[in-house]
Amino acid sequence: MTQLKIVTYPDKFLKEPTKPVENINGKLMEAVGNMGETMYLAPGIGLAAIQVGIDQSFLVYDVSPTDEKRHLNLLINPRIVEKEGEIISENEGCLSVPDYRADVKRYASILVEGYDENEKPVRIEAHELLSIVLQHEIDHLQGTLFIDHISALKRQIYKRKIKKQLKRGE
Repeated sequence: MTQLKIVTYPDKFLKEPTKPVENINGKLMEAVGNMGETMYLAPGIGLAAIQVGIDQSFLVYDVSPTDEKRHLNLLINPRIVEKEGEIISENEGCLSVPDYRADVKRYASILVEGYDENEKPVRIEAHELLSIVLQHEIDHLQGTLFIDHISALKRQIYKRKIKKQLKRGE
């Protein structure tokens, strides 16, 4: 497995919607393994292909408690087909938006459809943490960052901070 470079804000690539996966092949599965390695080392609990420079609609995630055995999940061409309720994702963060966390309003429950590595249709009823992770990663695949869900003022403060860091060469 290879650790991949995570694309970070303000890279414009993160704002582009991804293309659907048309072929599940060895190359895609190699990318999935590398994404899992990258996510675990970061450490994170979800990673969308776009975050590692892959313009395709798939994501990996693992919300199992850290003291349990890892279980990497793959979801290809995911889409939210039902949503209900509201929850505040407290202190949400993102590997592509380093050093920033915020409370984000999300749906409490969602129904996601997509495909697994065997091209079999998958339906996931997600609640709580899994719902938040899937919404966050599916947003990435559509060109949306979690900071797009916060107030304009908080977003501007973060953008100014990043611009200053870039000017200083950090």
